[in-house]
Amino acid sequence: MRRRIIREKVVQALYAFEISGDPMEHVVETILPGLKSNLAAYEFARKLVQQTIAHTDDIDNVIREKVTNWDFKRIAVLDRLILRMGICELLYFKEIPPKVSMNEAIELAKLFSTQRSGQFVNGVLDAVLNDMKAAGGLAKAGRGLYDGDGTARASKTKGKRAT
Repeated sequence: MRRRIIREKVVQALYAFEISGDPMEHVVETILPGLKSNLAAYEFARKLVQQTIAHTDDIDNVIREKVTNWDFKRIAVLDRLILRMGICELLYFKEIPPKVSMNEAIELAKLFSTQRSGQFVNGVLDAVLNDMKAAGGLAKAGRGLYDGDGTARASKTKGKRAT
């Protein structure tokens, strides 16, 4: 199963959690059951939802640092959720290349949010990634995560984007 579809379900689960206030377990069981036929997909989605929710306060502080000219509460809900998910991947999912996390978040913003959301999400995630690189906090591991000069890059597969 493509990770894009999984991430779409994660955004839906994060939105349901944000709006309903229901317990995370209830939201996961309501939104993600269609992924259970693929255990790896379900576990990735579940972990991404859990980690994003668990680290919301820290991630929101990172977002606030990058949008100093914006009122945080006025950022579109879906943009905020997609940023949380993307930053969560950057910080806590060392096996996912940073550019993949960024590209997926940008595409989800274009799909689910406003016309300019892709640019907004790109700008914030790019600033977060640059800060992580500068601080030496980019703890990514595995093949295809870095160019020869040490900068992060997306993995390449035969004509397909790694997701």
